[in-house]
Amino acid sequence: MSQKSASTLAPGSRVLVRDAEWLVRRVDRASTGGQALTCVGLSELVRDREATFLTDLEALHSPVKSLDPARTRLVADSSNQYQDSLLYLESLLRQTPPTDSRLYTGHQAAMDFVPYQLDPALQALEKPRQRILIADSVGLGKTLEAGVLLSELIRRGRGKRILVVTMKSMLTQFQKELWTRFTIPLTRLDSIGLQRVRSRIPTNHNPFYYFDKSIISMDTLKQDNEFRVHLEKATWDVIVIDEAHNVAERGHGRTQRARLARLLSRQSDSLIMLSATPHDGRARSFASLMNMLDPTAIANQDDYGPDDIKGLFIRRFKKDIQHQVKGSFQERRISTCHIPATEQEERAFAGLAGLNLHSLNNKRTGGQLFQTTLEKALFSSPAACLETIDARLRQLQREPQADYVGDVQSLKELRSAVAEITSESFSRFQKLVDLLSSPSSELHWTGKDPLDRLVIFTERIATLEFLYRHLPPALGLKDRHVERLHGGLSDIEQQRVVEDFGRDESPLRLLIASDVASEGINLHYLCHRLIHFDIPWSLMVFQQRNGRIDRYGQERTPLISYLAIQSREPKIHGDMRILELLISKDEEAIKNIGDPSALMGVYDVEAEEARTAGALEQGLSPDDFAARDLSAPQDGPLDLLAFLEEGQEKSSDTSARQRLGQMPALFADDFEYVRLGLNRLDQDNDLSPDIDESLRVLDMNVPGDLLHRFAFLPREIQPRNGRLKFTDDKDTMQEEIRRCRKDEQAWPELHYLWPLHPVLQWLNDRVQTSFGRNEAPVLTLPSLKPEEIIYILTGIIPNRKGQPLIQNWFGVTVSGRAFKGMEPLEKILERTGLGSSTFSNPGNMKVSRQAEEMLPDVVQKAMKWMNEVRREFENRVNPQLNAHLEKLEQLKGRHRREIQLYFDEKYMPENVKSRRRDERMREVENLFAEYMEWIEDTMTTEEHSSIKVAAVLQG
Repeated sequence: MSQKSASTLAPGSRVLVRDAEWLVRRVDRASTGGQALTCVGLSELVRDREATFLTDLEALHSPVKSLDPARTRLVADSSNQYQDSLLYLESLLRQTPPTDSRLYTGHQAAMDFVPYQLDPALQALEKPRQRILIADSVGLGKTLEAGVLLSELIRRGRGKRILVVTMKSMLTQFQKELWTRFTIPLTRLDSIGLQRVRSRIPTNHNPFYYFDKSIISMDTLKQDNEFRVHLEKATWDVIVIDEAHNVAERGHGRTQRARLARLLSRQSDSLIMLSATPHDGRARSFASLMNMLDPTAIANQDDYGPDDIKGLFIRRFKKDIQHQVKGSFQERRISTCHIPATEQEERAFAGLAGLNLHSLNNKRTGGQLFQTTLEKALFSSPAACLETIDARLRQLQREPQADYVGDVQSLKELRSAVAEITSESFSRFQKLVDLLSSPSSELHWTGKDPLDRLVIFTERIATLEFLYRHLPPALGLKDRHVERLHGGLSDIEQQRVVEDFGRDESPLRLLIASDVASEGINLHYLCHRLIHFDIPWSLMVFQQRNGRIDRYGQERTPLISYLAIQSREPKIHGDMRILELLISKDEEAIKNIGDPSALMGVYDVEAEEARTAGALEQGLSPDDFAARDLSAPQDGPLDLLAFLEEGQEKSSDTSARQRLGQMPALFADDFEYVRLGLNRLDQDNDLSPDIDESLRVLDMNVPGDLLHRFAFLPREIQPRNGRLKFTDDKDTMQEEIRRCRKDEQAWPELHYLWPLHPVLQWLNDRVQTSFGRNEAPVLTLPSLKPEEIIYILTGIIPNRKGQPLIQNWFGVTVSGRAFKGMEPLEKILERTGLGSSTFSNPGNMKVSRQAEEMLPDVVQKAMKWMNEVRREFENRVNPQLNAHLEKLEQLKGRHRREIQLYFDEKYMPENVKSRRRDERMREVENLFAEYMEWIEDTMTTEEHSSIKVAAVLQG
C-alpha cells in the first residue's frame, strides 16, 4: 500500500530552514496536516540548538528544503589517516535507526546478560505498536526488562518523550536504575521536583513539556488537580506504569487511579505496564489492563479468550528461568520460631476466645467478624489490639447505647486483659530480642556490620511504632541506626529511607516497615535478613514481602524468619497452626507452580485475608485446612492461571541471542569512537580529555554547548566540577553502582559510556560539522583499483508519520564510466578495509572529475534501487497489513454485536436505550477509525526515498 506525499523528510535528513542547515532528528504528523520537524542546528549560527519547525507554516515564507543529494559537493579529506571522514561516517551510522525487530542496544546496558530479560523487548518489537504488560514474578527484574525495551525505542527514534508513573517510595530507585544502567535521564517530579519546576516556568506553561523524560507518582497525579489538567494536554512517545495492578478496574466501577491510567494509555504510542500480580482472578479486572494496551482487543470484558490477548503480556516465574540464572538467585532459607505465650498473653487469649459480641459480629468488616479482626490485631501486637478496641469503643459511643451495652462491656474486659501485656510480658518481642542478641541463635544480629542489615515487616502501624520505640534500646542501637517506613511518610521521606537502607555509609542498620514497603522497592543490596513479626494472612503478602530481599542480584542467602506464638488456649493454638500452614503452602507454591497466589485463586490481598479469616471462623482444624483446596471459584468462565499460560507467547533461550542485531561500524567500540572524537574536537575546544585505555576510563571538560544540553536533564546527573567521567566496561560500571552506595549522594560519578548517553548524542552532532552543507568526504584508498569509485549512500523510506520504515546503507561501484553493481555497506567495508585497516593520507589527493560527473547518475540509480526495495517491502507487508485491517473489521463487528446484545437485554425507556446505544456505537466507530488510521500511517510507506551521499571512495 502506498501513499503520495509532498514531503519525503525523514529522521537523518539534512534540511535548509530559514537559510540555516538542520539535521532532522524526529518527524511527527502535525495537526495542521503537515509535518513537525524536530531538528538540531548544523550551521554556525544555529549549531547544537534544538528547534521544531512546522512545514506548513514555514511554507508561507520559505519552504523547508531537503538538500538535493545529486548536488552534493565532494570534498577531499585532508585529515590524518582520514579520521574526519571515519568519525563523520560513524556518526551517521550511529544516528541511523534500526527498522527490524532485532535488538541493537538494550542488551549492551550495564547489566548481566540474561536471555529471559530480553524477551519482553523482542516480543514487543514484533508488533506494529509496542504496548505490553510485563508481568514477571517478584524479583525477576521487571525494571531492567522495561529499560531494555525503552533503550530500543530510543534507538529507533520512538522514545524522545517518556513518562514513568510509579509509587512514591520508588521514584528515586526507578530513576537511578534507568540512569545508571541505561543512561535514560528521568527528571523526578516529587514534591520538591514539582516546586522546582513551578519556579522555573511560567504558570501557564505545561511542565510535562519542559522535560522530555519524567518520573512521577500516581498519588501526585491523583492529588494535584493542576497537574491532571496538564496531563490531559500532553503526549508522550512512551508511558511506563509501574505496579500496574493498582490501576486495574475492580468490580464495575473505576477508581481514580484507573481513570488516570486510561487517560495515560491514550496519550502515548507505546505503553509498558509492570506488575508481579497482574490480576485479581476476575476476567473483567484483567481485561481492563488489556484494553489499556489495546482498546480493540476485547469486546466483552466478561467473556474473552487467550487469542484475544496474545502478544499483549509476558509472565514468567523463578522456576521458569532458573536454568538461565545459575548463581543469580540464591536459595532462600526459611525458619519459624515457636514462642510460648506468657501468662498475661494467655489471659488475653482466653478472653478473646471466650468473647461473645452479639451485635458487633453481625456487622462484618472486610468480610470478617469483628472478633476475627481483634484476633488478627492481637496476633500482631497488644498495641495493635488496643488501638482496634479503642477505635471501636469510640465508634460505639456514637451509636444507640442500648444496642451495644453487652458488647461494650465485653470489649472493656478484653481491653483490660490486653493492657496487662507489657513489653516485658510480650513474648514475641522478648524472644525477638533474645534471638537477635544471642550469639548461638541462627538469627543473631548485632547491627554493627554496615553490610549486614535487617528488615522487620509488620502489618499494623501500632506494632511498627511499638517496635520502633522498644527494639533499638533493647539491642543497644542508637536513633540513627533505625528507621520506619510506612505510607504516612511523605514521598521525600520514603525515598530517603529506601536510599539510606541501601547505602554503605548510612548509619541505618534496622528498617521496621509496614506493607507499603512490600511492593517494588529493592532492599537486597545490603540486606539478606527479613523477619515477619506478624504472619501474613495473605499468600500475596508473603510473596511481596519476601521479594524485597529474595530477588535477582541478591548475593547472599536470603534468611527469612517467622515468629509464631504457641498458646494453651485451643482455639488460638489451632488458628496459629493454620497461619503456619500458610508458610508451608507459600514455599511449596514457589517451588512447584511459581505463583503462591494461585493456591487461593482470588489474586487479591483483601480477598485472600477474608478466606483465611473464613477458615478461622469456621473452626477448621489444622489437618482439615491442610487438606482443603483453598482456591475460590472464579466469577467468570476463566481459570486465569491456565488462561494466561495459554495466552503466553513462547520463547526459547537461544532465540534472544539469535535476534541480536549489529549496525555496521568503523570503530572497534564506543570507547575508541569517543577517544578519537574527543581528541579531534579538542583541537578547537578546551576539552582536555584524560584517557586511560587500560582501565577503559576517560574524563573530559564540559564545553558550553554540552552544558546547555545538561541544563534540561536531571540535577542528579549534572557534571561535577565541570568534568564528566566515563567507562564502557560493564563490570567497572556495576562496581561503581555498588560503590556509590557508600557516597553521601549515592549517585555514581562514573557514567556508562554507550550509544544512548547524552554525550554520545552531542559527539555525533559535533563531528558531523567537519564537513559543510551538503558536502561528502572523498577518501583515496590503495585497496581500490585506479579507475574504481565507490559511492557510499544511505537511503531511508519513511512511513506517513515520518518514521523510518526502511533504511539501507549501501555502495554503488563505478569503474570507468560503467556501473559495476550495488553492495551492502558491510561488504564494502570488508572489501576495502575501511575501518579495519589504517590508511595513510598523503594530503594532496584531489577529487577525480569522474567521481563528480557520475554523481547525478549514481543518485538516480540509488533512487530506482530504493524504489525496488520499497516494492519488495510492500509486497511482503501488504498481506500482513490487509490481514490486520480485516481482523480489526471483525473485531469492530464483535464490539457492535456485544453492544447490541447488552442493550437488548437492558430494561430502560426505549428513547434512552436508543440514545445510549448510539453513543456507544459512535465510540466504537471512532475507536476503530483512529486505530486503523494509526496502523495505516505506521505501516504505509511514502512514495519517495530520502537519499544521502555519505562518502566517496576512489582508487
